[in-house]
Amino acid sequence: MFIMNATKIIQILTNTLRLILQILYYICESVYYHIFGLQEKNVTGEIVLITGAGHGIGKELAIQYACLGAKVVCLDMNKQTNEETAKEIKEKIGKDVYTYQCDVTRREEVFAVAHKVREEVGEVTILINNAGIMPCHTFLDHTADEILKIFNVNVLAHFWILQAYLPSMIEKNYGHIVALSSMAGIVGLPYLVPYSSSKYAVHGLMEALEEELRVTSKRKSLIKFTTIYPYMVDTGLCKKPKINQILNSLLLLSSPKDTAAQIIKAQRQNIKMRTIPLFWLSLVSFGRMFPDNAQNSIKDYIDSGVEPS
Repeated sequence: MFIMNATKIIQILTNTLRLILQILYYICESVYYHIFGLQEKNVTGEIVLITGAGHGIGKELAIQYACLGAKVVCLDMNKQTNEETAKEIKEKIGKDVYTYQCDVTRREEVFAVAHKVREEVGEVTILINNAGIMPCHTFLDHTADEILKIFNVNVLAHFWILQAYLPSMIEKNYGHIVALSSMAGIVGLPYLVPYSSSKYAVHGLMEALEEELRVTSKRKSLIKFTTIYPYMVDTGLCKKPKINQILNSLLLLSSPKDTAAQIIKAQRQNIKMRTIPLFWLSLVSFGRMFPDNAQNSIKDYIDSGVEPS
């Protein structure tokens, strides 16, 4: 009994030491990359599918990926704006992109379009779930239909798109999935209760799915995940931004062009989580170490977000 217990103790100590060394190694690696930066992957020839490509961030993503040499597939419910994105890319760099009208909330339609994409373009290797909506009201002013629509577009559409395109990535053990969450998916904001809930769900979906693939592949999955948490972007969704005048220079709305550039950089560097602007993730992580009342004081000091529309 003593010998067996001693053996177990040695195993526990050995495994613990190995864990500590692994943690120290990855901390040093992280510090190194933070100081010297990560190399950006080449996306030439990659097949990039972007939902909500007809306007805003999605449109800028399509343009910038095309400029980097990727094959771009644009999905949008609005056929006209989607084709305008393709036309602009054609005029700017002389390159054709593939456009498909698709209501991403309808699973059957998503799968039908996925079949066309597979036949006409090839297997998608970079998937960007960008489409989203953001009604701003007090919680009790949200109608049942509006809440359902928020979750259909902002959450369930991610599931349908993933179910349609993830199998080929798993089969080839290659690919990258990018999801647009929001700072409202890290910090709950007033007048955005359903929206904030949907963006928290995106965070949970990406984290759980990545871990599931890691475990089921016995730590051999090469599929990468990147979740983006923008603060406020000037796309027209944020109709009444509330910006603290004292902190105005730090809290201005980001442009779709700059936001898209940061998303692409994060994807090319295999960064798992990226807030836009960058400082928000560190600020929120640091703030959550304080007592609740202290956190509320910080929120009152920042005093920014959205007003109900």
